[in-house]
Amino acid sequence: MAPTAPWRDATTVLALLDAAAITAPDAEAVVFGTLRLTYREYRNAVANLATELRHHGALDTRVVLLCGNSADAAVATLAIQAAGAVFCPVNPAYTERELREILTDCRPTIALCDTICAPLVRKLASEAGIAHVLTLDNNLDRTAGPIPPPPDPDAIGMIQYTGGTTGRPKGVMLTHRSIATNVLQREAVLPTRPGGRFLCMMPLFHSFALAMNLYQALVCAGTLVILPRYRPDWVVAALRDERITVLPAGATVFTGLLAYDGFANADLSHLRVCYSGASALPAEILRRWEQTTGAPIYEGYGQTEAGPILTYNAPDAAVKPGHVGLPLPGTEIQIVDPATGQPTNQPGEIRARGPQIMAGYWNRPEETASALRNGWLHTGDIGALDADGHLAILDRLKDMVITGGYNVYPREIDDVLLMHPAVQEAASFGVPDAYRGEMLYAHIVLRHPAAIDDILAHCRTNLARYKVPASLTVVDAIPKTAVGKVDKAALKRGQPSTAASR
Repeated sequence: MAPTAPWRDATTVLALLDAAAITAPDAEAVVFGTLRLTYREYRNAVANLATELRHHGALDTRVVLLCGNSADAAVATLAIQAAGAVFCPVNPAYTERELREILTDCRPTIALCDTICAPLVRKLASEAGIAHVLTLDNNLDRTAGPIPPPPDPDAIGMIQYTGGTTGRPKGVMLTHRSIATNVLQREAVLPTRPGGRFLCMMPLFHSFALAMNLYQALVCAGTLVILPRYRPDWVVAALRDERITVLPAGATVFTGLLAYDGFANADLSHLRVCYSGASALPAEILRRWEQTTGAPIYEGYGQTEAGPILTYNAPDAAVKPGHVGLPLPGTEIQIVDPATGQPTNQPGEIRARGPQIMAGYWNRPEETASALRNGWLHTGDIGALDADGHLAILDRLKDMVITGGYNVYPREIDDVLLMHPAVQEAASFGVPDAYRGEMLYAHIVLRHPAAIDDILAHCRTNLARYKVPASLTVVDAIPKTAVGKVDKAALKRGQPSTAASR
């Protein structure tokens, strides 16, 4: 009998930590500032915090984590799961209103917070039913102690709240097994090397940083080098000083680094591979990055509901600009007509199924039924499959602009704008219009001065007339969410509806 694929035997990410601690106990596991943990110390710190959480009643309850990027965040992420609790990461930058909405929805027993978040959480604790607010203060207990029994792989291991830029956040439920399966699915396509060094500047409360940094580093007993946040000078210094070999980042990070003055002379001698996620990577940025650094970028696609990764460009396959690769092992992708739900050869909604897909939304049976239909996750993204099965992401279904009866996908408009040598960033979006239904607007950040008329002429050369932005505005910066995605809701709030007489 042929051996089974490793991803089929996945149980929990804690098993990956255990394996790393056994095979490479003295290897460097986590770096944050001057703090360095070996895998032996990492596993001990996780086990000790898990034991403390169980003492406070965490077993079979929900525990929220509000913590900026740090070694504490990495340890707590695994400790909550090791305690047999449901891990609920939350953006530490949330306001009182935003935090209240999530806490009252998931009703955690325990909140783990850094010192900055603790006062606000304590203020809301009684209202949200939180029994214990525990503060993380970079005082990790690295001594050997009892290791809690492993959780049930098929129990819910995490409730990950979606970003909420287009509405009320929803809690995505993932089992321990689905999380670990997705890690090993990615390893099958993007094999790591023993001792790889991962740079994490993406926020660790987000699915991309958890998946492509924290969890993936465990597979190869690699080193997770954590930065508090993205700053180009910090990234350049870490690439050099920490001999980074793996750089997972959102598209805006790659764009920002290319525009940073100090990047041209950066020491990239150890950098081996880069992974793009969190938002679509423009083809022009992909080309410029690889030309500048010599390190390939492998682009993938997914969403929180998908565990979170569905596809990736693989090193042993042809990378097609504008495409995000083939489905991961065990994953099926179809394109369906958004109106009928039937498979189509035309661009349509992406739906997927596989062992990494969410169990559903926490306390949202109607929205679960809408997203999960007949065993398929309906992603709300518009895409197309080429003859070889490579997926192209055209846009979000909800971001599609319908102007004068024509469907326009802002991603295409952004890519054309970025082809102009003066345009550094671009974001197009729809604005309600009483006559045409919607008008297409675009905001751009310039690399150097340029005439608007020249950029619009470039658009008219490369786009059908109905796709040319009706309004093109030069701005100093394009608003983004905490994880680096363009904040379309913020863009639209800044624009009034157009008049019927236009």
